[in-house]
Amino acid sequence: MTQHLHSKRLPRPGRGRVVAAVIALAAALSLGAIGEAKAVGPAAGEPTGAAAAGPAATAARLSDRPHGFASLEGGTTGGAGGKVVTVTDQASLARYAAAEEPYVIRVSGAIDVEPFGSDIVVNSDKTLIGIGDTGEIVHGELHLNPGTHNVIIRNLTIRDSYVEGDWDGKTTDFDAIQMDTVDHVWIDHNRFTHMGDGLLDIRKDSQYITVSANRFTHHNKAFGIGWTPNVTTQITIDHNLFSGTKQRNPSADNCAYAHLYNNYFTSQVADGDPVWTYGSWSRGHTKMVIENSYYDGVQHPYQADATAELVQRGSILKNTTGRQDAWGKAFDPHDFYAYRLDPAAAVPALVTRFSGPQKNLGTNTVLNVPADYPSVQAAVDAVPDGNAGTVTVAIAPGTYRAKVYIPAIKPRIVLQGTGRDRSDTVVVYNTPAEYGGSTGSATVRIAANDVTARNLTFSNDFDEAAVELKGEQALAMKTTGDRIVFENTAFLGNQDTLMTDSPKLDVISRVYLRDSYIEGDVDFIYGRATTVIEHSVIKALSRGSTTNNGYLTAASTWKDNPYGFLITRSRVVSDAPAGSFHLGRPWHPGGEPDAVAQVLFRDTELPAAVKSAPWADMSGFSWKDARFAEYRSHGPGATVTADRPQLPDADATTYTVATYLSGTDGWAPYARH
Repeated sequence: MTQHLHSKRLPRPGRGRVVAAVIALAAALSLGAIGEAKAVGPAAGEPTGAAAAGPAATAARLSDRPHGFASLEGGTTGGAGGKVVTVTDQASLARYAAAEEPYVIRVSGAIDVEPFGSDIVVNSDKTLIGIGDTGEIVHGELHLNPGTHNVIIRNLTIRDSYVEGDWDGKTTDFDAIQMDTVDHVWIDHNRFTHMGDGLLDIRKDSQYITVSANRFTHHNKAFGIGWTPNVTTQITIDHNLFSGTKQRNPSADNCAYAHLYNNYFTSQVADGDPVWTYGSWSRGHTKMVIENSYYDGVQHPYQADATAELVQRGSILKNTTGRQDAWGKAFDPHDFYAYRLDPAAAVPALVTRFSGPQKNLGTNTVLNVPADYPSVQAAVDAVPDGNAGTVTVAIAPGTYRAKVYIPAIKPRIVLQGTGRDRSDTVVVYNTPAEYGGSTGSATVRIAANDVTARNLTFSNDFDEAAVELKGEQALAMKTTGDRIVFENTAFLGNQDTLMTDSPKLDVISRVYLRDSYIEGDVDFIYGRATTVIEHSVIKALSRGSTTNNGYLTAASTWKDNPYGFLITRSRVVSDAPAGSFHLGRPWHPGGEPDAVAQVLFRDTELPAAVKSAPWADMSGFSWKDARFAEYRSHGPGATVTADRPQLPDADATTYTVATYLSGTDGWAPYARH
């Protein structure tokens, strides 16, 4: 905006007082954040079995952070902190997996590896994750060489390097995943089937490993651990399905600690082999603990060498035969990490439901700020250009004093504050338009489509009362993208706090705000985007005048767009004197005659600060030529006068949240509430 008022002599309340007010408003509106679930199993009193498959339980089981031994000694973060890439071919997968720098590698579709049985080398600091349940590696192996560390492999199917006639895998070494002398690896929610040798081989002194929620199916040698005389490996194995396998479920040789819980063993290969068809084997000097697992139709469900130790408790055995060894004290897993057991009776249903690749895994990549990325901008920069899947930038509570720009080439980003309240996580800067223009003043700019922000505060804390400049506009937020959503967000500023715009006049962008808070004084909600503000609080700040403290809106809607700003089922509050605030004025950027403002206040409470003639002219353009209206306003500032156009009842169904936002693609972000 190019105009500003000069009667700004009263200093504003301190920012801390404003934030306190935001907290109070958030509490009044019962708005809060949704924290990230971390537990693997349900807590005491939570439902189990089929009843445990609700949204909360699903989120817990799909947590993006490892548990068990992989979470110890610094933890396993994989490619966190690196760029996110999507691969669809062997060359790209091999290049990024073997790179020296960290990467989050999203695998889309089936990648056929050539030559048959070849290795894809995975270097340290990598996350490989299938997008939904589509990511597959066919005819090839993921191989972690000695010294590799900090690797996450999730949500992939690795299949079909089996050599016909070689049931014992004696002619090839075509595993699904093989690792030698590695540390901190998490293997989670994968499907391994029909390979040339073992499905998963964890070998030669590998440490701090967790293998969870995988499917080992239709194979001879499922899962081997060891190939070393040293007793060093620490491994957690939980919620896995072993179905149609013969042996190594797992075979654990010389493991210092092997903790198996809530695994499901069923449909064992029935070939009449009296020895080498078995379930879990504690070999050498392994200390193994098995808890709350389910064995159905398994020969030798669990066994131990005389030199090993095996403690079993709480498991269910159904139609089993052969060895059920248990001797020694082994160890107490609780001495190493916290975990929660599902009841053994619930294991078949839970493991069948939650093991293997999941449709809702990998579609939403989570980038944690500042744990993995030092700043919000660093996380945004890590999002791939042309991003095809949702990327959530999860921002921990704190104040982030830096600008953020989401360019048009990085769509489908979610900015998510992870604190209890939106005031816990603040993105703030203090640039006025005097230094870089109106756009350059914005603390956050969103040029991409399909961006959502939740549970955050955006602020421009430039103090307009402390200095006198020609350009005092100071934006907290500017958007030009389409299908932008703000939920439980706050926008703090003075002049031009929130600008919702589009790339050019005749391009329509849509923005939806819900359960939010916006404050300012002059034109602090403005632009040409079709914008709906619903169930929100708008605060008109006093500038110390008894007659004119500012304007809530300054729309510049394209003349052929019937929908500009809709403020509905919301509340306007103000500390300004009665009759000193306008609802808006028509903005014609650069004198553009085809920018014809459209604003409707609908079912919204207005304070006494609103003028009885609340619409004003601007830059030689009359407000009467704009499209301003109210419909069922209420509150002390809602008097009806000749200068307050009212929307006719007959038109009420034409100006709704749905009609403003639907466009040609039926966009309905409000529908989930």
